[in-house]
Amino acid sequence: MLSSSSSAVKNLPLKRRLCFLLKLVCFVSSVLIFCEFLIYYVVIFQCRWPNVKGGAHMTEKETSASVLKAIILADTHLLGEIKGHWLDKLRREWQMERSFQTALWLLQPDIVFILGDVFDEGKWSSPQAWADDVRRFQKMFQHSVFTELVVIAGNHDIGFHYEMTTYKVNRFEKVFNFTSAKLITRKGINFVLVNSVAMEGDGCAVCRASEAKLVALSHKLNCSQQKPNHSNKRCSDVEKLPASEPILLQHYPLYRKSDAECTGEDSAPPEEKNIPFKEKYDVLSQEASQKLLWWFQPRLILSGHTHSACEVLHAGKIPEISVPSFSWRNRNNPSFIMGSITPTDFSLQKCFLPLESRVFTIYCAAGALLVILVLAHVQLLTPPFYFAQRLISKHKAV
Repeated sequence: MLSSSSSAVKNLPLKRRLCFLLKLVCFVSSVLIFCEFLIYYVVIFQCRWPNVKGGAHMTEKETSASVLKAIILADTHLLGEIKGHWLDKLRREWQMERSFQTALWLLQPDIVFILGDVFDEGKWSSPQAWADDVRRFQKMFQHSVFTELVVIAGNHDIGFHYEMTTYKVNRFEKVFNFTSAKLITRKGINFVLVNSVAMEGDGCAVCRASEAKLVALSHKLNCSQQKPNHSNKRCSDVEKLPASEPILLQHYPLYRKSDAECTGEDSAPPEEKNIPFKEKYDVLSQEASQKLLWWFQPRLILSGHTHSACEVLHAGKIPEISVPSFSWRNRNNPSFIMGSITPTDFSLQKCFLPLESRVFTIYCAAGALLVILVLAHVQLLTPPFYFAQRLISKHKAV
């Protein structure tokens, strides 16, 4: 009897230590699960599809049939083998994968557009490095058969104009089924996909082929809209498309002097806004921009490249939205665009991802609390409750 009670007393500290250790494991696991999984659901759950005209009065079935739900993101910049540190690569790609998969599950878009610079080193990657980058991309951005993924070439995918080769363009086109000028029509809505790197205007082989395709697409769209200046004879043998005015999607923005007029929490930092843009590097040239506007008369232009948000009007009536980067590597508050689009109208809404600084703050606070708990448990730090209790005891004794 006496020996059994003595054994129980000896085992008590061990049980307490095991219980404390279990509590620490639960605490650390909870923080990890929240910061690496749940926070994406908490943040993206707050995003809502915008309504288009008449959309609020439609039933869910009518809306699904007539409104195209599109997600637009840009500049994922998957790191390569040359400049990409493994830890940086792991962290950024995990963030993008969780953001994308959570958005697909919660929002269930019909189509997703990625506006170029999918990879960071596509402009110089070897065939083996390219294959590895593509494999990682396909894992991160896998999607169901009910969602279509459309990817547009950027300068980091195929190189700036002076680095661009037919081999790099064909390599990209083979993987993503993208051509330097392509038109896709979904639910009566025309989207024109442009390889903006090929809009140099110097007559290079890729540039000539791209511009020829764009001119042909322009003719087809104009004939389909039955413009008065197109005779029936010119359009008699042209395949008719829906009469909807097109939406232009490309990597480079159309020409603008700088980001000085851009506003919003995800616009360029104040110290960068007034830096003049370089034509054919930061934005398209004025000549190329005028060509695209003249050829297509788009109702909306969506672009990337600058990593910051901006909204401008071209010719006083055509809006262009520059979509910020989707990666924490390029900004603290990445986001994507949600668009509800019909053949005659559209409405856009921005959806922000979790702030990297907020996740870092949660980890720091959790780490500090963990240290305090451990020190208090090993009695290197007196818990405030017991410290107050001792003070009261001494006061009573006096």
